[in-house]
Amino acid sequence: MNKHVDISLTVSALFSVQGKTALITGGSSGLGLIMAETLLRGGARVIIASRRQQKCDEAMEILSPLGDCLAVAADVTQPDGRAVLLDAVRDFFADNGLNILINNAGANWGAPISDYPDEAFDKVMRTNVNAVFALTRDALPLLSAGDSFDPARVINIGSMDGLQVPVVQRVPTFAYSASKAALHHLTRTLAVELGPRQITVNAIAPGFFQSRMSDFVMKEYGDDIAADSPMRRAGMPEEIAGILLYLVTRAGAYTNGAVIPVDGGTHVSKGWRPWMEER
Repeated sequence: MNKHVDISLTVSALFSVQGKTALITGGSSGLGLIMAETLLRGGARVIIASRRQQKCDEAMEILSPLGDCLAVAADVTQPDGRAVLLDAVRDFFADNGLNILINNAGANWGAPISDYPDEAFDKVMRTNVNAVFALTRDALPLLSAGDSFDPARVINIGSMDGLQVPVVQRVPTFAYSASKAALHHLTRTLAVELGPRQITVNAIAPGFFQSRMSDFVMKEYGDDIAADSPMRRAGMPEEIAGILLYLVTRAGAYTNGAVIPVDGGTHVSKGWRPWMEER
């Protein structure tokens, strides 16, 4: 007996990015590079942005063999940099518009409170919050091609440090934690504003992930990172790829205003401590 299969419930239909267009800031390394590779392998066209041309060139050596992509050197904290980047988006994607904007570029600064400079707070907040708002605002004309069943997507990359106070690196990161908490709430505010325009806005709040960008931290604090997580390890590239594919495909079309932790549960349980019975 033949059973009816609803094509819309197949994996290929639910998680396809074939033919979509995406812009990823901070896409030349770390999680940004992982996300660019994920989308290219799925058949999307991708632009990555980084402040340094050298980083763009290095990333293109990895990404070019995987699909149709472009790297643009641009500082998204500056109006001129955003203008250059969005002009490149218009040229590269022509009349197709922009389906996916991933605000991944970020900055951090660690120092004891007595030594924490004003300019550090300004820089981190400007990069992690102000620039996200400004680029999203400026990109709205390009993001307006979605519909209620396949909206345009804005994905903000927050952090588990915006959900809890980080301790693993033993150096206070006041501005970073504050900026990621602000970014999470900005995500919710933008979701309410842009949902009626058929643009969803969600955030991913990653923990520590294995990548070339995190090599130093993993080498210095790998044991502490593992102990801090209920799963006793850092994340792997495919685990950030999976949540990204959910959010930017038909599977996640009705998810809006969410902040999704991808940290092995670190933000809700601080892992093993000496006073706990080891499991």
